[in-house]
Amino acid sequence: QVQLVESGGGLVQAGGSLRLSCGGSGHSLGTYTMGWFRQAPGKEREFVAAINWLGDSTYYRNTVKGRFTISRDGTRNTLRLQMNNLQLGDTAVYYCAASNRLSTANEADFHSWGQGTQVTVSS
Repeated sequence: QVQLVESGGGLVQAGGSLRLSCGGSGHSLGTYTMGWFRQAPGKEREFVAAINWLGDSTYYRNTVKGRFTISRDGTRNTLRLQMNNLQLGDTAVYYCAASNRLSTANEADFHSWGQGTQVTVSS
């Protein structure tokens, strides 16, 4: 089972940018479809973005399209989420997750989860 650790969260003003990273241990992330999810206070966890195991397909929730970019680094063992033009509604704990599926954006397909990193957007 892969262990995942997120980093890069913080406090940013609306319109600003952050880059989240997710590292893995115990198994290379390159063999998984990887995703980012988030959970705001009092709300259900929701899908943000995913990249298939091959790295040639990406998926985004509509509200982040054009602002967020999911990618893997050259080693394929670090997952990133570049977040630009952050808005108040992006405030949440962000989680990375791994799936054995070749390609999926379905939360139920993800079996390994990190502990999360807090992103807070202020006005």
